[in-house]
Amino acid sequence: MSRIAARFAALRRAGRGALIPFLEAFDPDAETSAALLRGMPDAGADLIEIGVPFTDPMADGPIIQAAGRRALAAGATLRATLGMVQDFRAADGETPVILMGYLNPILSYGPEPFARNAAASGVDGLIVVDLPAEEAELLIPHANANGLDIIRLVAPTTDNARLPKVLAGSSGFVYYVSITGITGTRTASISELAANIPRIRRISDLPIAVGFGVKTPAQAAEVVSIADAAVVASALIATLAASLDENGRAPPGAAARVLDDVRALAAGVRGARRAA
Repeated sequence: MSRIAARFAALRRAGRGALIPFLEAFDPDAETSAALLRGMPDAGADLIEIGVPFTDPMADGPIIQAAGRRALAAGATLRATLGMVQDFRAADGETPVILMGYLNPILSYGPEPFARNAAASGVDGLIVVDLPAEEAELLIPHANANGLDIIRLVAPTTDNARLPKVLAGSSGFVYYVSITGITGTRTASISELAANIPRIRRISDLPIAVGFGVKTPAQAAEVVSIADAAVVASALIATLAASLDENGRAPPGAAARVLDDVRALAAGVRGARRAA
């Protein structure tokens, strides 16, 4: 059983949903992002999503775009991100780690060596934002051969006829994009979630995580009353960005402020009661 499947199984037994916080690798520097990654499990993260910086992040809003620019300026690469995960695994062998990014860096690296090296580094799952279902065979065989989950994105506009095709070959969990548009621009509607999550469950028995519009502990709690996990990204990046000095550097305590937000989100999620 993969780390992702084992974690969701344990959470089901405990009767609660999951918190999946996000960090951008190397934002604003390698040391700060590594400190965030190390601190997130103790702060209440059940799984962790790491953004791989890319020059053309088409799904990301201004907050995560800015994080990516800071990270690239700090020397972020796909290979360096895998090294960051490998360092994390030296101390934590249990918390699932998912990389979220774009196809171009994987193609430049090579899909087969990337999948092999990602697994060896301790990565558990991959979210490739711009990998359409029709081209998933570029990566799925290599991911499967190395025990990596391919986590597919489902949007509110994904209709019932297309859902099975989008989810074919997926594993780990389903990432439901709760809004139409880019990250961090508006808030998820609980009524829309209540309408859309059940139709995904009719197609797939994978856990469902909701992202792209979850910002507060209260919203995270609402999400896990309907779905299986809440993903929080832009709100955490915004907290980090607000703590940077005038030169964009992280002062002492910057990571701690973000981890305080993770604790508050975790308290919201753990206080929620999952719907039957």
